[in-house]
Amino acid sequence: MSDVAIRCEGLTRRFGKVVAVDNLNLEVKSGSVFGFLGPNGAGKTTTIKLLTGLLRPTSGRAWIAGQEVQVERVQARALFGYLPEDPVFYGWMTARELLTYAGRLFGIPDRALKPRVEELLDLVGLKAVAGRKVGGFSRGMRQRLGLAQALVNAPPVLILDEPASALDPIGRHEVLALIRRLRVHDGITIFMSTHILADVERTCDTVAIIDRGRLLAVADQEELRRRYAVPVFTAVVAGEEPDIRALHARLESLPWADRVERANDCLRVFATDEETARRQLPAIIASSPAILLRYEVGMSSLEDAFLRVLGREPGGRHASGGA
Repeated sequence: MSDVAIRCEGLTRRFGKVVAVDNLNLEVKSGSVFGFLGPNGAGKTTTIKLLTGLLRPTSGRAWIAGQEVQVERVQARALFGYLPEDPVFYGWMTARELLTYAGRLFGIPDRALKPRVEELLDLVGLKAVAGRKVGGFSRGMRQRLGLAQALVNAPPVLILDEPASALDPIGRHEVLALIRRLRVHDGITIFMSTHILADVERTCDTVAIIDRGRLLAVADQEELRRRYAVPVFTAVVAGEEPDIRALHARLESLPWADRVERANDCLRVFATDEETARRQLPAIIASSPAILLRYEVGMSSLEDAFLRVLGREPGGRHASGGA
C-alpha cells in the first residue's frame, strides 16, 4: 500500500433514488497530483465527503494512506488535510492564531507548533499579514490560509475540493501556483477536484473523469489526448473575405473533417482521418485564392478529449448515447 495514497473499492452513495457516486474503483499513486475532473453535479464533492468521512457510503470502502476511512476513522483523519470549496474561519482570529488553534486541535506541542505555523505562513505567502484578522482577507487569501490549515499536521495526503473555481484571475493564479509548489513539498499527494480544464492542465499529473457518479476514464494528460483527441490542422490565411469564406465552406464539406473552426483569418480543421487530411489538405488550400501564411499540424486540446469522454461532441453536439 506504500505506493497508493488513496484507494476506493466499489464506493457508492445513494440519496433516495439518486445515485451520487456509483461503484467507484480508484487508486491514486503516492506523490502525485491527481485531478478529479467532471462537470458540476458529477459527484465530485460527494466522493470527497466519502473520502474524508463526512458521509458514510451506501456500500463500498475507501482507504487513505492505508487506513480505512470508515473503520479507522481517527487514524485516517490524521493522515489527510482537507480544503473545502468555500472554507469558513473565525473572522476575529488572525491568520497566525487560526493556524495555532488548528495545530493544538491536532495535539501538536507548542514547541513544535510555533515554527510549523511560521513555516506554513511563509509557504502560502501570508507571513506579512499573519497579524491581520481573517475577516478582512480576500477570498484568494482565505484559500491560501485554508491550504495552510490543511497542512498544519504535515499530512501525507491533501484533498482539495474545487480550490480555485470561485476565485478571480489573480486569486486563481496564486492558489494554483501554491499547489504547483506543493508538488515537491515533502512528497505530499494532492487529490484535487475541479471542473476547470485549465486548472488540470496546469497542475495535475493524472486525471480521472467522472460524470453522473460514474468513473469514465483514468489516465495521464498525454494518454487522454492520445486516446480521445483528434488531429488538428491549422491554416492562417490572408485575402478577400469572400475567398476565405469560400475556403471555410469547402473545408467543412470534406467527409473527413469532423468540424472546422474559424477565428478571423485562422482556420482549424479537426480531422477524423489524419492520413487523408495530410495528403489532401495542402492541395485544397493551395487551390484557393486565399494566401496561405502559416500551416501547422497538432492535436486537439484536453478540453476536446474531456468532452469526448463524457460523450459530448465539441461545439455543443452530443455523441450517440451521450447526455
